[in-house]
Amino acid sequence: MDARSTAQRIVSIVTILLTVSCPAFAGIILTYGGNFDLNIPAEPGATKGWMTDALIEITDHHLIRDIDVRISSTHTSVFDLQLFLQSPAGTRICLNMYNPFDEFFEGENYSQTIFDDEADISISLGEVPFTGRFRPREPYQLSIFDDEDVYGSWRLQIYDAFYYNTGTLDSFELIITNYTPEPATAVLLLLGTCLVALFRPRRT
Repeated sequence: MDARSTAQRIVSIVTILLTVSCPAFAGIILTYGGNFDLNIPAEPGATKGWMTDALIEITDHHLIRDIDVRISSTHTSVFDLQLFLQSPAGTRICLNMYNPFDEFFEGENYSQTIFDDEADISISLGEVPFTGRFRPREPYQLSIFDDEDVYGSWRLQIYDAFYYNTGTLDSFELIITNYTPEPATAVLLLLGTCLVALFRPRRT
C-alpha cells in the first residue's frame, strides 16, 4: 500500500469518527425568560386562585428539538400549587400538581427547579424545595412540544388550589435545543470531505 492510499484511509476513518461523534444537527441551546414578581394568587388579599400568566415572548423562529423549564417560586405550601405550560401553538401540559386525598405534604418553594424529560427522577417523587432536575408529573411529557416553532407567547400558568397560603413566582425560563447544526461540526465535516477528495487516487 503506497503513502497516498494510507493517507486516504486514515482521513476516511477520521471523517467517519467525526460524523458519528459530532452529529451534524446536534442543535444550539437557547435560553429565554428571566425574573418575575407575580403574586400567587393574583387577586390582592386572596389565598386561592390563579396567578397572572407569566409570559415569555420569543421573537425568533426555531423548531424545538428539546425543551426544559426552569422555575423558582417562593410559596408557603408547594402542595397547593398546580403548574401548567402552554406554547404559542396552544399546546398545554401539567408540569406538577398533587392529589389532595393521598399525597399531602408540608413544604415550601421551588428552588431553581428544572423540568426535564430526561431527568432521573419524577417530580412526584422529589422533595421540596425541588432543587435540581425532575421529570414532569406523569403522564405528561415536554416532548409534546417537539417540532413546534418557538415563536410567540409562552405561558406559565399557576393555580393555588387551597386557601391560607400565598407566594410569588420569582423566575421562569425556557431552555430550548433547536435543530440548527453546530458550526464547528459543519466545518469538521467539510474539512474531512475535502481531505478525502485531495488524497483520492487520480485516474491515469
